[in-house]
Amino acid sequence: MDLGLTGRTAVVTGASRGIGLAITRGLAAHGAHVVAGARRSSAELDELAKDGSVRVLEVDLTDPGGPAQLVALASAGPDILVNNVGGAPARTGGFLSISDEDWQSSLTLNLMAAVRATRSVLPAMLAAGKGSIVTVCSVNAALPDPAVLDYSAAKAALAGFCKACLRRSGRAASASTRSARGRSPPICGSGIRGSRRPSAVPPAPSRRTSPARRHRAR
Repeated sequence: MDLGLTGRTAVVTGASRGIGLAITRGLAAHGAHVVAGARRSSAELDELAKDGSVRVLEVDLTDPGGPAQLVALASAGPDILVNNVGGAPARTGGFLSISDEDWQSSLTLNLMAAVRATRSVLPAMLAAGKGSIVTVCSVNAALPDPAVLDYSAAKAALAGFCKACLRRSGRAASASTRSARGRSPPICGSGIRGSRRPSAVPPAPSRRTSPARRHRAR
């Protein structure tokens, strides 16, 4: 199946394992050149890089300059950004055990890394009138879990960021994937295609035809 990815450049965050590794593998298999970022690479990611279709950068994406450093490796600007990096430390002691530092760490990794990466790619995509940004969220954005309370809150904020950003900058799309833990985290996506005025988005679906409402009714 030709997905039209041959020769396209993609940036993937959190690419060393799990969903990020699978996305990187899939993009490369369909002809894309992938810039893959992670704090530490993995044997599987290094194997993908051997044929030259994947370039790996070990980078701390919680550092304010980390996402921009990764995006800069796609010298002409990426056609695709996949915001995947994230983490959900277990908080078995409950809300009162979560320190300010824990909250800041979760917000930085699960929200701000995506905000900063999006900020780095969006000007070039808007100028070109095309591009795609895909952000992996979590079922916990809508169904918060006290065992990962700060992670749930950060993912809810991430979902809100995606919705607001794509309403202004692109055309809304949605999909889902399944994680290794059997959950189905939503993916917020925006596409900027063939328009110099990507802020002009189609009207939102009515309540009667909303895909989200139809899904809940099943």
